[in-house]
Amino acid sequence: MKKSEKVDFVINTLKDLYPTIPIPLDHKDPYTLLIAVLLSAQSTDVKVNQITPLLFEQADNPWDMVKMSPDQIREIIKPVGLSPMKSKGIHGLSKILIEKYKGKVPNDMEALEEFPAVGHKTASVVLAQAFGVPTFPVDTHIHRLMYRWNLSTGKNVQQTEKDAKRLFPEDVWNDLHLQIIWYGREYSPARGWDLDKDIITKKIGRKSVIKAYDKKKASKSK
Repeated sequence: MKKSEKVDFVINTLKDLYPTIPIPLDHKDPYTLLIAVLLSAQSTDVKVNQITPLLFEQADNPWDMVKMSPDQIREIIKPVGLSPMKSKGIHGLSKILIEKYKGKVPNDMEALEEFPAVGHKTASVVLAQAFGVPTFPVDTHIHRLMYRWNLSTGKNVQQTEKDAKRLFPEDVWNDLHLQIIWYGREYSPARGWDLDKDIITKKIGRKSVIKAYDKKKASKSK
């Protein structure tokens, strides 16, 4: 199968599986999305969605957020991990939003990446989900699946993002990155992976990955 045929197969399969795409992080506007995505670093969406209602009850806009100290923010967000860095980041970026952007989240990659605790992936998610700007945020699921599907070398997330943007049409990026995340969680996880359920990898997967899976499965059955 040619690479272009593989790409079409991925797009069409995911469209069939996820015709409507759930948004992983609960939010009501660009600001609450920015905070939720920042909190999700090295945490789970489930955990973040448990914490954000508590945080947003106190402050769901930059003006109320800066009234709290980083320590007060930290107390609320502790369960998501990395709370010292994240609390300072949330307080710092809220202050910048007020001083530089009149409280509005900018629709600009460079501006977003200048905020404390906001990296390229966080900025990409905000641009895609809050503003509809075509981006391709790469998380661990996308990084793993692009390698399993032999569509990227898997050297690092930067390379995976470049490969994804090169292979997939820009008009599907924002839907596709979410569809791949859901697919990775449901059908192609890192642990407890069942290749028989993983219809995409089974059809187009990297030979070495499938060979390693079969070898592992065979050794377990002995």
